[in-house]
Amino acid sequence: MNKLREYCTYLLGFLALFGSWHLLTYLMPSILFPGPAAVVSKAFSLLQDGSLLENLSISLMRIFAGFILGAAIGIPLGLIMGNFRFMKRLLEPTTEFLRFIPSVAMITLAVIWFGIGEASKIFLIAYTTIFIVIISTAAAVLSIHTDKIRAAEILGANRKQIFFFVSLPAAMAGILTGLRVAMGNSFTTIVAAEMVAADSGLGTMLWQGRLFMLIDQIFVSLLALGLVGFAVDRLFRVGIIRFGGKYSAVA
Repeated sequence: MNKLREYCTYLLGFLALFGSWHLLTYLMPSILFPGPAAVVSKAFSLLQDGSLLENLSISLMRIFAGFILGAAIGIPLGLIMGNFRFMKRLLEPTTEFLRFIPSVAMITLAVIWFGIGEASKIFLIAYTTIFIVIISTAAAVLSIHTDKIRAAEILGANRKQIFFFVSLPAAMAGILTGLRVAMGNSFTTIVAAEMVAADSGLGTMLWQGRLFMLIDQIFVSLLALGLVGFAVDRLFRVGIIRFGGKYSAVA
C-alpha cells in the first residue's frame, strides 16, 4: 500500500510538471518554448529513426564506463583514508585540492591528453566520480560507532576481520550514497563533454539543436536525460535502503 502511494505521488509530481509546462506555452512563443505535445511528437520521430536510442545508449555507455572506473579507484582510497589516519593526512590535501577543480574545466586537457575519442569522455566521468566517492567513503568509515570496533576487538577479531566484517558493512550505506551523488554529477559532466568534443550522444544532440535552432530536439534531449537520470537514481535509492540497511543491521 505504501509503495502504491509512493508511485501515485511520483505520477502526480510528473503530471504537475507537465501541466505547468503546458501552461507556460501560453506565455511564450512556441518556436522558443514548444509544448509537451510537440516535444513528445518529436521524441517519437527520433525513436522511429533510431537516433534517440543510439545517442542515449552511447551517452550511458560513457557514463557507466567512467563511473565504474572512478568508483573502482575512489572506494579503495576512501576506505584507506577512513581506516588509517596517516593516509588520511597524506591524501586529504590532494583530494580536496582536485575536488575544487570542476570536471568541465578539465575538458580542454582531456582532449589534449586523450583526443576526441571515447577515452576523454570516460576520463572526465571518472574524474568527477573519484573525489566524491573518496570523501563519502572516508566519511562513512570515520562515522562508524567506536563501540562496534571495540566489541569486535574484545571478541578476538583481528584488523582484517574488523575491516571486512565491521567497517565495510557499516560504511555501505554511506558508500552507496556517495555513489548516488557521483552518478548525478556524471550526467552533468557527460553533457558538457559531448557538447565540446563528440559527434554522438545526448550532448551532441543538444549542441546540434542549438546550431540549427531545433528547440524541440533540445527539449527531447533534456527530457531523456531527466527521465533516465531519475530512473538510475531510484535504483541507487533502492540499493541504499535494501543493501545499506541490511549491512548496517548486520554490523
